Amino acid sequence: FNAFFFSCVFQKGNIDTQSFRTLDSLSNDELLCSFHLLGNQTFHLWSTFSKFHRKAQTWLIHGEEFNGIEPIGNFWANKIKILEHLQDQWAIDRRAEWSIWMVHSKVEMPHQYISSAVDDSSYHGFHGRAPVLRKISEDPAQTAAMRAELHRRSIAQMRINSRSIQDLHIFGDPSRIPIMLVERTVNAPLRSTSGNSYFSRADQKNKVSPLSEVGSKAMDKLSGVSSRQSGRVLKIVVFVHGFQGHHLDLRLVRNQWLLIDPKVEFLMSEVNEEKTSGDFREMGQRLAQEVVSFIKKKMDKVSRSGGLRSIKLSFVGHSIGNIILRTALTESVMEPYLRFLYTYVSVSGPHLGYLYSSNSLFNSGLWLLKKLKGTQCIHQLTFTDDPDLQNTFLYGLCKQKTLENFRNIILLSSPQDGYVPYHSARIEMCQASSGDNSKKGKVFLEMLNDCLDQIRAPLSEPRVFMRCDVNFDISLHGRSLNTIIGRAAHIEFLESDIFARFLMWSFPELFR
Repeated sequence: FNAFFFSCVFQKGNIDTQSFRTLDSLSNDELLCSFHLLGNQTFHLWSTFSKFHRKAQTWLIHGEEFNGIEPIGNFWANKIKILEHLQDQWAIDRRAEWSIWMVHSKVEMPHQYISSAVDDSSYHGFHGRAPVLRKISEDPAQTAAMRAELHRRSIAQMRINSRSIQDLHIFGDPSRIPIMLVERTVNAPLRSTSGNSYFSRADQKNKVSPLSEVGSKAMDKLSGVSSRQSGRVLKIVVFVHGFQGHHLDLRLVRNQWLLIDPKVEFLMSEVNEEKTSGDFREMGQRLAQEVVSFIKKKMDKVSRSGGLRSIKLSFVGHSIGNIILRTALTESVMEPYLRFLYTYVSVSGPHLGYLYSSNSLFNSGLWLLKKLKGTQCIHQLTFTDDPDLQNTFLYGLCKQKTLENFRNIILLSSPQDGYVPYHSARIEMCQASSGDNSKKGKVFLEMLNDCLDQIRAPLSEPRVFMRCDVNFDISLHGRSLNTIIGRAAHIEFLESDIFARFLMWSFPELFR
């Protein structure tokens, strides 16, 4: 119908307004005839493509090169090769179009945050740069929201006209699409355990982690097979829901991951459903056992069908699911698999807790949960599980090497999310903590530095570390309690897959 419509409306590059009236005046029989005509034309195009496809396969089978694809000599292999070529071309075109809603930037990771009360002369960083942040003059969340709003206004003035074969519903109203601010961080040099000196990655590249050796031996023992180049790479993704969540909460992200890599095995964690009010240690232990059981099951299956070469183990967590999965990584049963950690996607995770939460309404809700229901995990998130901040659960978790072995780390946040502090989701300094020289401020800085040191830790291959701000259009929600307390954006991560589509198809190498 679109082909017929445009053939009527556009003549020699000019819009024929008379054709609009002609189209409205058509009878039902005439419209039906037009649809049949369009169907015949579509069938003709499909037949032409099928002939082209068969011709391309024939060329390949006879040893000729087609469109840059080397001949293989196998019919089905040629068919897969052509389909992969078409899919790659489609992905390239979509990335170019979806980039309209993405703002990219590259920043350098700070060497180390230190308190302004400390003499900074002994903490000068690499090449004489001082990694001191005394006071943040602007609210980072507000700045990010303003950047996104300015970009949204500029998009509203664009004329988007795509003629490609694609899912056009996302172009229905460009002003409604989420804006993504993507920061790719360049790794800084490591600091020594004393915190007073720095040394380069080159000094560490030849060092082998004892944990890696232990994991290698344990892995060989568990799998019962030696690594061989002809074996299969087992790719597993574990999805962990948040507080009072459901195991299918992250299904939209899972679906996009499967579209990028249909061979991936996924585990939608269920062991903590209706059990997210307890101790994070217990939730982490249950998750670790569930993950190990799933890995062993898949390893046995792959081993029986031809051999296991290696494993890529990825995690996706939403909200406190990120704390649960990081806790699971500290369990001894997970130790043999830490060397296989690949991609970690944190969807609005409170990695630094709620020491500096500015949402008074949400803080009141947390206080009620602690007083009325005695929710242990809320005590742990708010650092009230022990009178001494340095004995609290979250402080100890940041000391654990839970982020060190991931090859790719993506932190998703939203300045509109009032459920998780913006700085906590991004693992960065916040306005309230900068210049705070109390014990609370020093504990926060120590936790922040511990997490960033893990991200800076050396790997055999370069690590990708990205912070992604997702700014949703929540105007359709109106002024409701959800928007006031910031719940709308927190849940939008689960109810919208457009942000996942933008991110995952723009960086497919992180999800394959």
